[in-house]
Amino acid sequence: MVKKIYLIGLGLIGGSIALSIKKHDPAIHILGFDINKDQANLAKKIGAIDEISFTLFPDLTDVDMIFISTPVQQTIHIIEQLENVELKKDVIITDVGSTKVKIVECANYYLNSRIKFIGGHPMAGSHKSGILAAKPHLFENAFYILTPSKYVTSEDLNQLKSILSGTKANIIEMTPEEHDKVTGVISHFPHIVAASLVYQAESYEENYPIVKRLAAGGFRDITRIASSNPSMWRDILLHNKGPLLELFDEWITEMERIKQYVKDEDANQLFAYFAHAKQYRDELPEKQKGAIPSFYDLFVDVPDYPGIISEITGYLAKEEISLTNIRIIETREEIYGVLRLSFQTEQDRELAIKCIGKYSDYDTFII
Repeated sequence: MVKKIYLIGLGLIGGSIALSIKKHDPAIHILGFDINKDQANLAKKIGAIDEISFTLFPDLTDVDMIFISTPVQQTIHIIEQLENVELKKDVIITDVGSTKVKIVECANYYLNSRIKFIGGHPMAGSHKSGILAAKPHLFENAFYILTPSKYVTSEDLNQLKSILSGTKANIIEMTPEEHDKVTGVISHFPHIVAASLVYQAESYEENYPIVKRLAAGGFRDITRIASSNPSMWRDILLHNKGPLLELFDEWITEMERIKQYVKDEDANQLFAYFAHAKQYRDELPEKQKGAIPSFYDLFVDVPDYPGIISEITGYLAKEEISLTNIRIIETREEIYGVLRLSFQTEQDRELAIKCIGKYSDYDTFII
């Protein structure tokens, strides 16, 4: 039975894990460490942890489980150091990194059979960061992938799953190799594509200054993920090098294929290409969290006149529905609504649809 947990890293992810554990089982004692002392103090103040550790490696001989909630490179460095730290026999160690092969390989090399390492990747996030953005329900209905190392037993996995049950996440087991290939194609590579599209637009701006203004609509939306943390994505690409190099080759082949269709003016192939993409995309789950955090946007078809924003926000305020962002859309190709409202959860967006329908006859759309 797990009675004491040590949590390294008290930001959004680590803090949310701690809050979900405390909510599910308040009797579990959580010792927490963060390099930022203010974050650690706030974590204790909001009840995410019971006790602050002022050093990275305090006395851990009575700790049953360790969560490493740090960037990938720091996680690897911590695992290397844990080889020389006295730990409780059969302690379970897990992490939250976005890549898994190198982390699990490191654990297999540095940690012996008395230490059970289970790679973890909770696939959820937020537009905010830090402990004050942490929520016990952050991972609810999201995928939480576990990639056990070679010394892990089914009993070890069940212990970790039991601790994570408070997250209400969909827990999936796979090998580290499977994880890195799958997340490469549906998370890591899309970030590369989004960043490259931004670079391409920037290169055109010198000759066509209107580019930046026109990019304020759909282009800005489809490249939102290019605004992600540069340090984090540098490390992810370096640690998932193998699968990503394969994806680069596959992407180049795909672009050559569609390029040839355009060159040949092959109308039938072009139609089939977009029709198949549309069909597959339309069949993707709508209400399930995936690898890339969802953007809960609602487009409202309203006339652009003074006071329209306060009118809409007034309706939402009456129903106590929280917004994260609101914006007038100028470039509206493929976007059916002049006003874009952004929400933190799908539930908030659904409530907003009902609210706007209750107080007005404005049409609302989800893309």
